[in-house]
Amino acid sequence: MWVMQLRISRQHLAQLRLWAEQAGEFECCGLLFGTRNRVERLALAANVAENPARNFEIDPAALIAAEKSSRAGGCRISGYFHSHPTGPARPSARDIAMASADGRIWVIIGEEMITAWWPEFGEAGSVEFLPVQICDEG
Repeated sequence: MWVMQLRISRQHLAQLRLWAEQAGEFECCGLLFGTRNRVERLALAANVAENPARNFEIDPAALIAAEKSSRAGGCRISGYFHSHPTGPARPSARDIAMASADGRIWVIIGEEMITAWWPEFGEAGSVEFLPVQICDEG
């Protein structure tokens, strides 16, 4: 069985936990930069969701700026992250509904752990999130 892996440093994992903790009862969110298999940089973004305690929406201005930077030769957006302040680190029904076929990984910071997921798109727009193994790079 093929297992996708995501390499991420302990420093980045600690930063994700800190941002989630600082967000308190609200979901934190942001961008991952690097390759499909390795996180090189993180960027926290404003959560502009109507109800940030239950949902996340990455600030469109942050997304547009990151896309422009990438096209100009900067770091490539490789994925997204968000927290579930009172829930498990797995995709929610809302996450599944919001997923897009953009080839980017999702990282979720839950109550006890951090997980990574690959959205797989089937026929008629169905989405299944496949687990991705996180490899701590030290």
